[in-house]
Amino acid sequence: MIPENLLLNYGATLENIKASEIILHENKRADFYFQIKTGEVKMFNINEQGKEFVQGIFYDGESFGEPPLLGDFKYPASASAVKQTQLYKLSKTKLFELLTENPEINLKFTKALAKRLYYKATILKEISVHPPEHRILTLIDFLKRKYGSEELFQVELTRQQIADLTGQRVETVIRAIKQLEQDGEIKLIKHKVFR
Repeated sequence: MIPENLLLNYGATLENIKASEIILHENKRADFYFQIKTGEVKMFNINEQGKEFVQGIFYDGESFGEPPLLGDFKYPASASAVKQTQLYKLSKTKLFELLTENPEINLKFTKALAKRLYYKATILKEISVHPPEHRILTLIDFLKRKYGSEELFQVELTRQQIADLTGQRVETVIRAIKQLEQDGEIKLIKHKVFR
């Protein structure tokens, strides 16, 4: 999102995060901007029964956890590395300085946040009113638009991750994926989902 050289010019540090290491905690104050160089990060909440709900998964070049920086509120979710991850960490003060002095970056930043807000609104609607198959197709189609092309798109998520992102049990996702394959909506090739 923000060019790496610009982040470094404003004092960002490059952090190495181990798989499963917590990067930020729900209900803690937001003091830093995070952008992934390489790796994978998930933002999540855990309910009283210990069930995890994944708010989002972020990959190389993407940032996460920005709304609390801009809105001056605490993190609504925690974030951890899914696998070994390198990420840039920049103080809130320096981020605001960077955005103020680079209006073209500020506009890209705002557009990225708007797309994320659109995704959240879409997924919330899916979770509240649609059957499992529809929820899964909406998620896959969103990912295909964001990361794929018009060709056959391989979903790089596990069944558990799909369940976490759509608010379902993994068993429900497995059944729904089989049904979607039977309906010709997706293809399964060597246990991988394609659309």
